Amino acid sequence: MPAIPTAPAPCPARFLLARRHSLHASYPSPCSNHQRLPPGLLRLPARPQAAPMSAEARAPAPPVAPPAHPTYDLKAVIALALAEDARRPSYAANYVHTSVGCHRSWDVSCLATIPSDVEAKATFIAKADGVIAGISLADMIFNQVDPSLKVEWFESDGNYVHKGLQFGKVYGCARSIIVAERVVLNFMQRMSGIATLTKAMTDAACPACILETRKTAPGLRLIDKWAVLIGGGKNHRLGLFDMVMIKDNHISVAGGIANAMRSVDQFLQKEKLTIPVEVETRTIEEVTDLLKYAAENKTSLTHIMLDNMVVPLANGDVDVSMLKDTVQLINGRFETEASGNVTVDTVKKIGETGVTYISSGALTHSVKALDISLKIDTELALQNNWQDRQVAPAFVSIKFGSWKSCVVRQEGRPGR
Repeated sequence: MPAIPTAPAPCPARFLLARRHSLHASYPSPCSNHQRLPPGLLRLPARPQAAPMSAEARAPAPPVAPPAHPTYDLKAVIALALAEDARRPSYAANYVHTSVGCHRSWDVSCLATIPSDVEAKATFIAKADGVIAGISLADMIFNQVDPSLKVEWFESDGNYVHKGLQFGKVYGCARSIIVAERVVLNFMQRMSGIATLTKAMTDAACPACILETRKTAPGLRLIDKWAVLIGGGKNHRLGLFDMVMIKDNHISVAGGIANAMRSVDQFLQKEKLTIPVEVETRTIEEVTDLLKYAAENKTSLTHIMLDNMVVPLANGDVDVSMLKDTVQLINGRFETEASGNVTVDTVKKIGETGVTYISSGALTHSVKALDISLKIDTELALQNNWQDRQVAPAFVSIKFGSWKSCVVRQEGRPGR
């Protein structure tokens, strides 16, 4: 079920920029009448592209905002991802290179092979069919690496893309693009995989709603749950703070469902809290006990989880009769959630039982990333006349512990 309402997440300009989606509007769209690219930028060889669409058809859908979380900081998560990949080591603290952007990064491969003044164009290409997700996050990453980069998208988060489709471009400092590349793709591929599976389950389960669980990658909870929203699902609780969820271990320690529910009601009344309350049940008998308690007491109960009431059969099908009987027993008095043995193949049958929600841990704990690539123009070297560039070796002394090593750094000077 959707997490309880909280203060809306700040809508970072960093996170959402006007689209046809352009991070900066200073460069004309490659699809506009202005076909000239900025100096030094190169055209990609022809690749499969989407069929031409009208201006109305191209209008992007409103971006999907990330879930609101009281402590999660997307910018900090991005900074951590960039730091683990390209943080400058202590031995290079005094090294200075002249790239316009990514001045905090330490990508020795770029420093060794790409002059700092080289600009490039790179294209996002879908290498498999699926739902694209992470475009808004990619905007934030590119901006954090190098605010001078220009990013343009031809699709929006939640759109279906086909293998071979070019769905975005980034222009600017070649070093900056390459530093951001892997971090952007890691996030986008994971988010797109989650969104793709969520979309498939959501379509099959209708009218039931699809939820994820807390089985997310550590440190990526908000990003995983954001991808579920982009795929058309809804968010379960964000953490242990925004919903009371009485599971089997709580029930065992409390001495039964009724005792556990009574303790929750007393606690919430004492603390003057109004938040959703869900109880996990595994048998019709447990549901009957819970309904009996609710009928005899003023209770804060809002949801009943029906766990593992979908029984797998030897032929690969599932028996949902117990789930259906239990939903009929509850008869709309509380919202219901089916959990356990949920797959793309079984979710349609589960949704037909009348259950309100269907939760799947596999959406986030067993995600298959959607294959996406970011390719810099393959004719970059030729069109920038690399062979004619005047390149002067610059010797930089870097201290490694107690000894020094002389490193050659090539900085390209403007060519003809």
